[in-house]
Amino acid sequence: MADSPQYFDLITMGRIGVDLYPLQTGVPLSQVETFGKFLGGSAANVAVAAARLGRSTAVITRTGADPFGTYLHEALEDFGVDDRWVTPVAAYPTPITFCEIFPPDDFPLYFYRRPKAPDLEIHADELDLPAVRAAGVFWVTGTGLSEEPSRSATLSALEARDRAGTTVFDLDWRPMFWRDPEQARPYYREALRHATVAVGNLEECEVATGVRAPEACAEALLAAGVELAVVKQGPRGVLAVHRDGTRAEVEPVPVEVVNGLGAGDAFGGSLCHGLLSGWDLERTVRHANAAGALVASRLACSSAMPTESEVADLLARAASPHAAGLPSQS
Repeated sequence: MADSPQYFDLITMGRIGVDLYPLQTGVPLSQVETFGKFLGGSAANVAVAAARLGRSTAVITRTGADPFGTYLHEALEDFGVDDRWVTPVAAYPTPITFCEIFPPDDFPLYFYRRPKAPDLEIHADELDLPAVRAAGVFWVTGTGLSEEPSRSATLSALEARDRAGTTVFDLDWRPMFWRDPEQARPYYREALRHATVAVGNLEECEVATGVRAPEACAEALLAAGVELAVVKQGPRGVLAVHRDGTRAEVEPVPVEVVNGLGAGDAFGGSLCHGLLSGWDLERTVRHANAAGALVASRLACSSAMPTESEVADLLARAASPHAAGLPSQS
């Protein structure tokens, strides 16, 4: 009798790399003198965020066969994320990402992923499909659709998953990885056919659906096949609409923004946690908003992901009358 597949609450698939973030804020990259080194990449960060909230998580990705790749394995282990499906690609270096930090709302990113990022070298025949099918939540990203063989592997995993459990498509639009939105849209449509949840900001929703107004985005994502559409609107909060008519409109949580990067990944990890917990939609989105806000109030991404007690504390403080008037981040 065959062994049962390893079960994880969450398996993510997609981008990983090393974030080199300035230790000075309000300074252009050309003048930065010191940097902090962190695990990065949206798929990896979402797995870390959910692990911080007590979930069993794993990531399917690739690194270079280099010291930065070794660092990423060590970081995943430290964060409690299973790295069994993180393997090296000798041909390409581990990606590095730099950013500039100009609070409260300007955080330019500079991706070094050429000639090609190893995480785009995931092949369909390498996937552990029984484990993908068994996971409580399976999470893929738009970046994984940008090049072959990752594109075919991502779509193969989604097809094999066959909408079992909760299957999340993080729209994750990064224009530097595509020629234009029209190139991306057919692959986004195909991914949406196999997903049960879609998550994205207004720009990402427009790439996926061709519309930009929040309500229209939600309607278009539901029409494309998902059961739950989550539309992030920055300072206007989050709109979440379920096919059954349930909806939640949640305002952002007040924080003093330090670095907005990584807030969306914290939101994603918390969203998975809420869906796995069986919470109602408003509680799930409110918790995810608070997790994202906490990361926005900190310098790093992965190492800034909050614990359950930290999220609960922020929600309690945000509910008090003294919280009014602070800047906010969703």
